[in-house]
Amino acid sequence: MSIRVLIAEDADAYRDTLVALLDLEDDFEVVAALSSGERIVSTALEHRPDVALLDIDLPGVDGLTASAELARRLPDCQVLILTGLTFNDGFRRAQAVGASGFLFKDGSADGLIDAVRRVARGERVFDARSH
Repeated sequence: MSIRVLIAEDADAYRDTLVALLDLEDDFEVVAALSSGERIVSTALEHRPDVALLDIDLPGVDGLTASAELARRLPDCQVLILTGLTFNDGFRRAQAVGASGFLFKDGSADGLIDAVRRVARGERVFDARSH
């Protein structure tokens, strides 16, 4: 059974890298890759991903706002927030909106893959540096 993943990341190269990385794994299926936040919820409702991998700081609707809406409208979709910002209150905000995970973008590829699998299983995954 594959893990269906929606990716929302505004940096083209990083988004394309995430898609390519996850496509290398037999148990992942990237169902959508978005460059802004406006269509996260509608796309998730259409494709029913198991995990939404969301940049915290997206144009339009940010990843945390989308996460809160996904929790309300598609509670079976687990959200994993990604950030490149090392000093902010994103961790606390991610927990408050019900995100299942919070990772920094400078982490390893293996760590990201493991985190997606873990949140898909219902675990919570938060980078130790975030709290």
